[in-house]
Amino acid sequence: MGPPCAVPRRGNNCVMGPRGLAGATLAIVAAAVVYGVYAPDFTGRLFPSAEPAARRVHDVFFAAKPAPAPAASPAAAEPKPATVSVAAATRADYPVFIGGLGQVQAENTVTVRSRVDGQIVKIAFNEGQMVKSGDLLAQVDPRPFQAALDQAKAKQAQDQATLANAKLDLVRYSTLAKQSFATQQQLDTQNALVDQLIAQEAADVAAIDAAQVQLDYTTISAPIAGRVGFRLIDQGNMVNAAQQTGIVTVAQIEPISVIFTAPQDDLPRIAAALAAGQPLVETRTSDGAKLLATGKLTVVDNQVDVATGTIHLKGEFDNKDHRLWPGQAVATRLRVEVEKDALTIPDQAVQRGPDGLFVYVIGADNRAVVRPVTLAHEDADTSVVAKGLSEGEKVVTSGQFGLQPGARVAIEAAVGGGS
Repeated sequence: MGPPCAVPRRGNNCVMGPRGLAGATLAIVAAAVVYGVYAPDFTGRLFPSAEPAARRVHDVFFAAKPAPAPAASPAAAEPKPATVSVAAATRADYPVFIGGLGQVQAENTVTVRSRVDGQIVKIAFNEGQMVKSGDLLAQVDPRPFQAALDQAKAKQAQDQATLANAKLDLVRYSTLAKQSFATQQQLDTQNALVDQLIAQEAADVAAIDAAQVQLDYTTISAPIAGRVGFRLIDQGNMVNAAQQTGIVTVAQIEPISVIFTAPQDDLPRIAAALAAGQPLVETRTSDGAKLLATGKLTVVDNQVDVATGTIHLKGEFDNKDHRLWPGQAVATRLRVEVEKDALTIPDQAVQRGPDGLFVYVIGADNRAVVRPVTLAHEDADTSVVAKGLSEGEKVVTSGQFGLQPGARVAIEAAVGGGS
């Protein structure tokens, strides 16, 4: 016999009564409601009108609760001090420069050509060689010109002999004329012949000189001291005095010149500086980063270029180290004055904001304060402050990124005044 039933049996099976059936139905309905609240999307598919209520109940019972924020530690109450470098505003004499762009130009450039016709029998230089004035560069075959010189000298000797004989005849005619054995006409004719032969001898001397000059031209020498370029003709070629092709180009690079420009508005300052002496000129690489040479201003052009509104200037440089080269593009700086006792700071301390230029000044409590400034002059290294700073105040030179007004800082290093 089976286990006892809470309701009457039918055979060996228990039969559920009305109460048991109602309880089972209630349990099924409760489970469906709970699932519908847990999964409101499922409820929306079966009963669209009940989906909003299911979602509200779902949010009440099943929404994730935010985790409570950790309590702030006392150490995190104030940010860590920013590490910065500082420099003190100091007074110094500041040279005022006018920047520009220029091109290096050889002091003199000569294209060496042959002045006689003939064959090149010798090239006496190496390409790129430094030469002195008078150094042998090339040799034209001298034999035809030597023969012409010898011929002129022989003609002179011949005419000298004829002149000597004519002078002797003149003496004889003078004696005979005194004794009335020769007429005056004969004497005058002989005297004219002597004068003619004297002139002929003078012409012979000139012919010899001309032949000597032509012979000298076969030796081609450097007309100036400088550096030779590429060889333009090879040994064995024929040359003539009329051809335009040269043998080599010689450029004088000690000293050397730089032609550069400046705005026309700066002309009064340039003229005043030139009147006081020869102002200093610096040449730098085209990006202005590296100093190449220092020289002096020698020439200011006699008119302004109306197309560009600039004035052309010329500086001269010794160039003993050959750091300047003809044709090289350079950046230039012309010193026009020196501002005495100017208040200076490193240029990297100056920041640019929507309201203009400013610097971060470090106070006694090591906190950064924004200070607007006005600059009188500025270059790649130094700025001259006209307004906004006092001597000795410390300004931030590095570490400004992310620095906030009033933030505490840790000074890493100091320049020109210490920390």
